[in-house]
Amino acid sequence: MTAANLETLTAWISGFRDQIVQHQAELTELDSVIGDADHGSNMARGMEAVVAAVKATPPTDAAALFKTVGMTLVSTVGGASGPLYGTFFLRLGGAAGATSDLDAATLGAALRAGAEGVRTRGKAEPGDKTMLDAMLPAVDAWETAVAAGSDLAAAASAAADAAEAGRDATIPLVARKGRASYLGERSADHQDPGATSTALLFMTLRDAVTAA
Repeated sequence: MTAANLETLTAWISGFRDQIVQHQAELTELDSVIGDADHGSNMARGMEAVVAAVKATPPTDAAALFKTVGMTLVSTVGGASGPLYGTFFLRLGGAAGATSDLDAATLGAALRAGAEGVRTRGKAEPGDKTMLDAMLPAVDAWETAVAAGSDLAAAASAAADAAEAGRDATIPLVARKGRASYLGERSADHQDPGATSTALLFMTLRDAVTAA
């Protein structure tokens, strides 16, 4: 497979919804320790609304798909998750453009645009114990794989592995952003819920690409 088409990208979004719903209780439990205890329920509600919006008005290209995803998340998900995930998808769609096929390099550039949008919106940096600790290593791994000549599936697999490693690496960190930062040293030894949902995001991208 040399490019992700619109069907594959739509399957990614549906798969992400499925995983968020499946892991809703886990995400809420993680967030109950260091946050507002609403990450799982907020994201599940938002992704259900996203899939409904995409079905109601099927997009004709990647830009339209990700604009629908981003705008729906911004309008339906409370807390920080809605604006951050919304920004990710809006920037992703803007970089992808009005096309129905994204090769590995183009999709990697779009993922980078999304991640940098999250960094700017949240004013967070690697090591702050946020979703960026899974997202940035995933995008880095994607770009490294593409530069080494890997195809789309291999790049997506490398990104998913890196996101999972980044998620796990948040456990010993002391939070420096968000509500978790209010806990100071007590935020250590807990896995970040945003990094956990971000690992699901890249896992479902890998699964959608490999299943196509």
